[in-house]
Amino acid sequence: MAAGKSGNSKMLEPAKPPSNKKARKERYRGKLPGTTHETEAMGQEIWKEFPEDLFEAVIARLPIAAFFRFRSVCQKWNSLLNSESFSQLCAEVPQVNPWFYTVSHENLTSGAMYDPSTKKWHHPTMSFLPTKMTLLPVASAGGLVCFLDLGHRNFYVCNPLTQSFRELPARSVKVWSRVAVGMTLNGKSTCLGYKILWVGCDGEYEVYDSVKNSWSRPGSTPADLKLPLSLNFRSQAVSIDGTLYFMRSDPEGIVSYDMITGVWKQFIIPTPLHLSDHTLAECEGRIMLVGLLTKNAATCVCIWELQKMTLLWKEVDRMPNIWCLEFYGKHIRMTCLGNKCLLMLSLRSRQMNRLVTYNVKNGEWLKVPGCVVPQGRKRQWIACGTAFHPCPTATA
Repeated sequence: MAAGKSGNSKMLEPAKPPSNKKARKERYRGKLPGTTHETEAMGQEIWKEFPEDLFEAVIARLPIAAFFRFRSVCQKWNSLLNSESFSQLCAEVPQVNPWFYTVSHENLTSGAMYDPSTKKWHHPTMSFLPTKMTLLPVASAGGLVCFLDLGHRNFYVCNPLTQSFRELPARSVKVWSRVAVGMTLNGKSTCLGYKILWVGCDGEYEVYDSVKNSWSRPGSTPADLKLPLSLNFRSQAVSIDGTLYFMRSDPEGIVSYDMITGVWKQFIIPTPLHLSDHTLAECEGRIMLVGLLTKNAATCVCIWELQKMTLLWKEVDRMPNIWCLEFYGKHIRMTCLGNKCLLMLSLRSRQMNRLVTYNVKNGEWLKVPGCVVPQGRKRQWIACGTAFHPCPTATA
């Protein structure tokens, strides 16, 4: 306010002597004690009367890194995490680019998070998760990540930002096979709860409801659903409006499950020729396909979109040719770590290891800096991962 007043005075009184200008500058620099005290007092009164709802609305729009610095200021600000009104404001804020929670080949018991907006890796300390277990991130929704312990066959849900954590109850089905997992919200945020579905090749499946904190078997797969499902387990489920979509390999196509109505459907959709390591993705309700297209010695990452009318894949983009030349003559394997409009792709061979992101909306390809192990120089090879939208108020 002092700066604004000084600017107005200069405009209205341009002919003031230099001595007066100097005195004015000194006064507004705080060299006159009385004026400084009045300014500070006025500032305190302004912030004291600042509307609480507007205050929370501003904080809800802070970048994640700035928000956690903000929390450490005082207990009142930190308590916003438990405020219902603040949670509702966070749910109304448009979601930014997702983060990626990844697990490396070198260390399957701890993860690393990548923030594409700052292009930085974070190494959270998941002290609440069981140690010496192979915990794989298999699904996400509303800022929460679902983990599967391969050894003990248990599920865990947590918020990697706040360490909010829940161990899910034991499942009723004892028979175990390789499973695919999907996760959806009951509303716009975790306040209304969430559901998790696991399904096996033989058609066995269960649904977990966080509100009831229990697993249920809503029914059995329909008779016309071809078994075994032959799911592509490298592909995570795609969630669109409460419906989960899984890729299957025999016959080629997609299997869907409506988490609200409990209805299963299957779509026979042949995949493009010469395709490998393909996985589903989604962007604003559109189902996408990401895969390695290999012909002779040339390999390239390609993106397809499912045409709803014809149920055929249409190529919409591919990696720049100059990047694809790095793969020429090499045996490349690919893992897609996320499927929410922004994809992270792990491309590796014996000679190379590349991490790139692809923005489905604007078709932008970017290289990702290598993930370095804390207190070490070795770069990790990403084994698996999932995309999640960071939310400080999401509770497991």
